[in-house]
Amino acid sequence: MNSVANDTFPWRQAMAFGFGALRLSAREFWALTPRELAAAIEGRIGAIAAPLDRAALDDLMRRYPDK
Repeated sequence: MNSVANDTFPWRQAMAFGFGALRLSAREFWALTPRELAAAIEGRIGAIAAPLDRAALDDLMRRYPDK
């Protein structure tokens, strides 16, 4: 069983981004709060769009139906 699949937070991706893209030390990374990490990621790659709500998904499915 893959333990990563059961995690609620994507630690592997967060660490990869923190260490790789942001070039944080382990001490700096683990000292961040999740909000601080999110702000750092947003500062680097820009804001992430919120997921679609049901109404928006229904609208897209109506406008672009599967054929």
